[in-house]
Amino acid sequence: MPVSWLRAHASPPILLRTLTEILPPDATTHEEVESAREDLLQYKGVTQITKKQRTTGIWAGNILGTGPSKTLGIKDIGSIAQYRRLIELGLPADSRTFQRANRMFFRLLSRDKDPKLLFEYEKLASEAPGVAEWARQTMREAVTAALAQAGVQDDPRVRGSAHRITNELSEFLRSNLAEKPIARKGTKHVLDPDAHPPTLHSIAMIAYLPALQRERASFVDRLQGYLSEAGPNKAFVLAFGKKTLKPTNYILGDPLHNDSAGRPKDLPFALHWMELLARMNILQAFPTAQRALGRLLKDCNKDGVWEAKNLRAFPKSPSGLADFAFPLELDDRSAESKRADVTFRLAYLAKLTGLDLEYT
Repeated sequence: MPVSWLRAHASPPILLRTLTEILPPDATTHEEVESAREDLLQYKGVTQITKKQRTTGIWAGNILGTGPSKTLGIKDIGSIAQYRRLIELGLPADSRTFQRANRMFFRLLSRDKDPKLLFEYEKLASEAPGVAEWARQTMREAVTAALAQAGVQDDPRVRGSAHRITNELSEFLRSNLAEKPIARKGTKHVLDPDAHPPTLHSIAMIAYLPALQRERASFVDRLQGYLSEAGPNKAFVLAFGKKTLKPTNYILGDPLHNDSAGRPKDLPFALHWMELLARMNILQAFPTAQRALGRLLKDCNKDGVWEAKNLRAFPKSPSGLADFAFPLELDDRSAESKRADVTFRLAYLAKLTGLDLEYT
């Protein structure tokens, strides 16, 4: 692992996470870690987000938004993505920013029926039956995943929500709908309203709750089997009466796609997806993930620094599903900054999968 290179070229969040999450304790000093923490608190990528948080604890008046949406009246990235980005950047879990957001998140877990808690879906829910129930369920999944990633794993509200979500997902995986969850309706393909397939949120929730993985080992095995199969290649919508929504987070089978050389077509998403699989100890069961990881490692130089050819800017994500996690760098003007994110992620994957790391 190119520690010396990362120390010289990485941004504050990547440096801090390298020191605290990858290196063994005796490979750094208390002073170096504290200095990196101080730099992080002043890092523009952190302050830009914390300043946007409202006194209610949320961002941009919405929960699930990953970007602007005219349909839902969303003008900026929503609370879950902003919250999880701050985690990825390394902001301390006891910071006031997280404490504010947690109060609202726990209210969303409480099954409060206040229409205001539908946020960006409040108007649509008043117009279409079923939207309110779907939005609350989706928000609970997203909130549970965010809190689990933040380390709030032993709170009974988080554990209770996680088991309820797992029970619904387990029921889906055992049902006939798992084989054919999409049906043609007129000119559109529509997800069956009784189907509750995995989402990126529910998978992240499981990945960040190792105790749940141990308690529900047979369920994780079934989930692995489902996720490793090829998914449908046709676009589908969610139907609520005459209204439809285009889903973004549903995972129907293996979502990873590589080119003929094995390079992932959506690199930011691929790195995030492989991390989730590694956290569930099932990465080795996914040929597409193994091929993508092997290709990315092959693109590293002898020192372990990722060096993609013709890299002019940060790799973009067609889906936008992992934009909260990548890139952690802000400056794409230097060649080093464009390589640091992927170099760190590959080292982190190696650590998660238990590989022996050599520190250079």
